[in-house]
This record gives sequence, C-alpha cells and structure tokens, in this order.
Amino acid sequence: MKIFIASIGTRGDVQPYVALGKGLQAAGHTVTLATCERFRGFVEGHGLRYGYVNDEIMQLIDSDLGRELMEDTNGLLRVVAANFRLMRQVGPMQERLLDDTWKAALKADPDLILFHPKAILGPAMAEKLGIPAVLASPIPFIVPTGDFPCVGFPALPLGRAYNRLTYGLVNFIMRLIAGRYVKKWRKQSGTPAKRRNLDLLHDPEGNIAPALFGYSNHVIPRPSDWPDNVVATGYWFLDTEEEWRPPADLLDFLAAGEPPIYVGFGSMSGRRPERKARMIVEALIKSGHRGILARGWGGLDATDLPDTIMAIDEAPHDWLFPRMAAVVHHGGAGTTAAGLRAGRPTLICPFFADQPFWGRKVNRIGAGPEPIWQKKMTVDRLTVAFDRLVNDQAMRKRAEEIGALIRTEDGIGNAVTFIGNSKR
Repeated sequence: MKIFIASIGTRGDVQPYVALGKGLQAAGHTVTLATCERFRGFVEGHGLRYGYVNDEIMQLIDSDLGRELMEDTNGLLRVVAANFRLMRQVGPMQERLLDDTWKAALKADPDLILFHPKAILGPAMAEKLGIPAVLASPIPFIVPTGDFPCVGFPALPLGRAYNRLTYGLVNFIMRLIAGRYVKKWRKQSGTPAKRRNLDLLHDPEGNIAPALFGYSNHVIPRPSDWPDNVVATGYWFLDTEEEWRPPADLLDFLAAGEPPIYVGFGSMSGRRPERKARMIVEALIKSGHRGILARGWGGLDATDLPDTIMAIDEAPHDWLFPRMAAVVHHGGAGTTAAGLRAGRPTLICPFFADQPFWGRKVNRIGAGPEPIWQKKMTVDRLTVAFDRLVNDQAMRKRAEEIGALIRTEDGIGNAVTFIGNSKR
C-alpha cells in the first residue's frame, strides 16, 4: 500500500511520523512524508520518500514575531487572538502550504492518507482521490470526550458536558480560522463538500472518522466514550541509529560526577533565551546539582559555565535521558514521551499549545512536580523544583514505574496494524 503522511510544524511535529513511517515501510508499505523543506534531509535520511512543502511557516516561527507570540499565548483565547492577528500574513502562506501539500499527494499517488491536525487538507485530499483518510496525532485532539478537556482549555470542575464542549469549540475555531482556505481549494480542485469544508472529525458520510493517537494509555487512560475506530496506540519513538556516537567531552562530563539534570526547550526559548539560560545556571548552582544545558534551535545558551554544567547542541533523547537524574523541558509531546520512557522525573515549563496539557498529565500521574510556566520562571522556583526532582523518592519511584510500563508497549506496531485495517 502507498501511504501519504502530511505533517506541518516543528521537529516535534515531524519526528513521530518519521518513526511511524519507518514502521509502515518495514511492514511492506511505500511511505511519503510531506513536511516543511527544513526537514527533507531528516526524512530522507531515514529512508522515507519526501514530499515538498515550503518552509515559510518555519521561518515565521523563527522570527521575532513568532517568538513573541509563543510567550503571549498562554491559553486558547490568546492563541485564537494571535491567529487573527496573523491572518493577513498567514493567509497567503496557508494557501501556498495547501497547494504544496496537494502537489506532493498527487506525486505520491497514495492508497491512504495519514494527517496531522495541522495538515488540514488531509480529509479533503482523500475525498478528492477517493481513498481513506486517518487522523494521526501525538496528542489527544479533535475527537471529543467527556473524560478531560481539549488541549488548550483549563481542567475545570464543570463535569463531562464542559469537557465535550471544549472539543466542539476547538473544531469550530479551526473552521473559523482555516475553513476558508479549504473551501477555496475544494472549489479550485472540483471537490464539493458533502458536509463542512473543513471537518477533521467526520468522513464524507458524516460518521466519526478513524483516528489514532501516538501516546501511552498509562499516561492518559483510554476515554470511556471513544468509538472503536479511535485508539491510542502507545508512543511512536524514533530510536537512535546504531552509528551515532556521543562526543568524548560529553562522556567525560557524565563520568565526572552524579547524574545531571537535563534542561532544554528545543526550538522554543522565547524572546530572551539568554535570560532563561542565566536563570537555569543560577538555579543549578544554588541547588548544588550538576546540569546539562541543551542549546536547541531556540538559542538557549550561556557563557562562563562552571565545571558542574555542560552546554550541548544536541544528543538523542533515547540515549541521553536514561543517563540523567531528571529532565526539564517545554513539554512537547515527543520530549515528554522520551523523559517518561526513560523513567526520569520530569518538570515541564510550558510556553503554549499542548505543553501545559502534558505538564498537568505528568504531575497527575506523579512523575513530576507542577509545571512552571515560562513567564513565571524564577531562580527560586527552579531551585525548589530541581531539589524535588532529585530528592523526592516517591516521585522518582513513580517515574521509574511509568517508564517500565511504557517500555513494554509497541506503539508503532499497534499503529501499523490499525492503519492496515483502515484500508479494508
């Protein structure tokens, strides 16, 4: 079977689909992954076919405006306001993105489409081609449940009706913001909408469409009201290639003392990454713990580091995290998964989107303290949190238990089976 995967966004929006694509390819399928040009080498380096999508959205994320919005969108309403603020700039960009995705799909000539929620053209393309579409996401999104609210909403004690309402609001907002672009594409491509122009939840006949979510049921138990064709498979991990070798200075640092605390925020460090780096270094020194500071794409860096702190550009999480005392990060789905699988206590310092959601979940299962919002980060708060991550034995034991459970799962294998059945 020829499978076309569409995913738009940062490295965290791409890596799980590379892992899933490799699993599908190992099962005998031909896989094309369409994503931003920045990740072409990453996709092709893992043996998958690459589908071209322009890099404009990544350039926006990297811009000063993108960093500013990252720090100012601490809830769904602010996210919506930010989207409307960017509408004039993002509108033409969105149209070009849809056009590139469609061209990549035509070239792939697929039998089935898997799509990230950000790849909003997925269902419409499948309808045009007369093939199935499956929503595939690392976070619980789009499909309603009364068990917990949708990502971006607070966990209020208002019952199941409130929780389900949040999903309806998210789907409505997505149609409001992006529906016009899908409608225009449908008109240009001659694909009349049987239902709404943008509807990621239903198939053309109005039934709940199949969906799979790449996270563990040990972290979020399966909702009691999901239909049978919606599943959480377990995480989609992309493990280190055998040829990767850690640099000598990193091995020397790890061997020189107690396991350090990892701190890194990936591509997200906001407008003043140097200020955050200084706070982290000061908190590590004040708490007396060794640390590894991951610079990442966001520019998190510091100078004049003591011997107890090392800055690195990057290292595979599946290799690095088991060697840490604890992990501290922004709360991206993939980084959260890696820390939990390693069995390490986790502190999440979220910016926006799904990050506070994962912060709450990690805290609720007992594998980490309450999250510290980036805008509320202080040296004193970090110092207290670092001490707890290292010294709270109940938390450390619980993190190890969760890690052991996650390591028994075969998320990719479960997803491959589900996808194979979706074609029938």
